[in-house]
Amino acid sequence: MEEAGAEALGMLLVILAAAFLAPMVSDHLARWVLIPATVLEIVFGIILGPAGLGVVHEDAAIAMLADLGLALLMFMAGYEIDFARIAGRPLRRALVAWAVSVGAGLALAAAAFGASQTALIVGLALTTTALGTVLPILRDAGALQGAFGTRFLASGTVGEFGPIVLIALLLSGYRPLEGTLLLAGFFLLAGVAAWRATRPPSERLGRLIRATLGSSAQLAVRLCMLLTVLLVWVAATMRLDALLGAFAAGVIVRLMLATNHPEEAEEVESKMDAVGFGFLIPLFFVMTGVRFDLRALLADPVSLLLVPVFLAAFLAVRGGPDYLLSKGDVPQRQRAPLALMSATALPLVVVLTAIGQETGALDGALAASLVGAAMLSVLVLPQVGGALLRRAADAEA
Repeated sequence: MEEAGAEALGMLLVILAAAFLAPMVSDHLARWVLIPATVLEIVFGIILGPAGLGVVHEDAAIAMLADLGLALLMFMAGYEIDFARIAGRPLRRALVAWAVSVGAGLALAAAAFGASQTALIVGLALTTTALGTVLPILRDAGALQGAFGTRFLASGTVGEFGPIVLIALLLSGYRPLEGTLLLAGFFLLAGVAAWRATRPPSERLGRLIRATLGSSAQLAVRLCMLLTVLLVWVAATMRLDALLGAFAAGVIVRLMLATNHPEEAEEVESKMDAVGFGFLIPLFFVMTGVRFDLRALLADPVSLLLVPVFLAAFLAVRGGPDYLLSKGDVPQRQRAPLALMSATALPLVVVLTAIGQETGALDGALAASLVGAAMLSVLVLPQVGGALLRRAADAEA
């Protein structure tokens, strides 16, 4: 094996060890404080990366695996969307709340950074919801049932998908008309794929999907991966945000399984969970920590102070409208938890700060401030929201 390949394999080994330890440490700490394994994966990445021990650094092969992990995170977020469940009032109210967030976020960022691309990136970051990150936490806690689950799914769907669309429109480098036409072309392609996914498959394909779920062929899993990579490639080729393709792939696969293979849907989801959350998604979160510029953040007191400021902005810009517009959708005691969960942000903040640094709109310290606040949002807000949900459940019992 070549020296470069051996080095990459060694770093992958260290990353996988960190991913293995994260849930174990999380479980050990649970007696004192609930820390999601996702956050620990990022912390381990910081410790292992250039800002810490320096044993892991950016590598082309590992970076590609991490990007695939992010794509699968978006795939799983898209897969969780049950449009029949959120259609109607929940989705309409979520759309209005997000539109208010967009206006407030862009206005606040423009007031702080002027009319610039920096303000655009920061403003969009404030409108995101970490649906793919929070869903496993809520699912494990059994909090996705009932009115709260429906309303959060609606809010999270809009807060994840909406910013991806705006990134494709405003940050792809196209003129507005060109970007809109390309985006419309992608949606048309995805719509055709979704329509075809709801049509009955050939008898041979349907039989093979059912027959190979317990064999080494795993045709359903291979189909999911093929569709994900295909749509990510199509979106990237069109110079749209690649995550748009991953999210669309999740939606299409859910439609296909719910329509044609409802008996196998749960098993396929379990296998995709294993591929994603068992390997590639933790790798993405560890590499997020490796890429985190802790030194730049600590070297700039102003940027360090911006971390709690951005966290408060996430709450005000993203959580505030959802709180105000959830009246009548969920019980009063669940409105604050909904706002807290909706204000979580991480994956798309990582994407936006990467775009900002590539274009020169963000320096390392400002990018680290945003990512640091997003990390805190995933660490703190679900814990507080979960505690409030449990208190609400106890009050109703």
